Amino acid sequence: MSTLTVPRRDTSFPEEPAERISWILPALAVALVVGTLAYISTAELDSIEARALTPEILLRKLSEHVVLVAVSTAIVIALGVPAGIALSRPWARHLRGPVLAVANAGQAIPSIGILVLLALVYGVGFSMAVVALVLYALLPILRNTLVGLQQVDRFVVDAARGMGMSARRILFAVELPLAVPVMLAGIRISLILNVGVATLATYTNAGGLGDLIERGIVLYRMPILVAGCLLTIALALMVDWLAGLAERRLRPKGL
Repeated sequence: MSTLTVPRRDTSFPEEPAERISWILPALAVALVVGTLAYISTAELDSIEARALTPEILLRKLSEHVVLVAVSTAIVIALGVPAGIALSRPWARHLRGPVLAVANAGQAIPSIGILVLLALVYGVGFSMAVVALVLYALLPILRNTLVGLQQVDRFVVDAARGMGMSARRILFAVELPLAVPVMLAGIRISLILNVGVATLATYTNAGGLGDLIERGIVLYRMPILVAGCLLTIALALMVDWLAGLAERRLRPKGL
């Protein structure tokens, strides 16, 4: 007697589109860097352009920009995440409106305005640029932390409370893990914002790739301007890709 063979159903999950295209951003960033270096090496540069576009200067400006972004983002995370957690607590409901209004105002004010005001009042330098970047990038992390915690299902919190968990344990074992995806999205947004706004740090004598852009505009030297812009775009693409990788790695399993 013949037997009927039933084909096995493929129960494996399809590969996510984000995983298939995850190498596009770093490939674009590398292509921009290679294209910039090729453009510099083949263009007919005058003495001013040649001195401004040496490999040592390009590497130093890039490292200054990375340090500005890294330091300001670390401070924003250290301030924004605890503040968002505190504002999500029931006892702080009356403070949410004023605090978010101040954070909104910090982002609504043009970043160049914050930099100029700080420079006029406190002087120029690296620290003033970091303060301006922190004020500008605080809102996404603060708001996403608050929203992520508020979106946690109250039934889950009540179930944890019914199991005898303390408020502190519920926060760290239940609420924060469930809010992590939204919080990581806010950190990613702040990173990208900082990469772009950090170009304005040149006006506080804090260095970075903005020095190349500003010099290219002031001296009307197109190779310097193009090099600064392309390297800034490449850095933003690479930071976005790395932040996306971290977001996927740190996301709790099952979410």
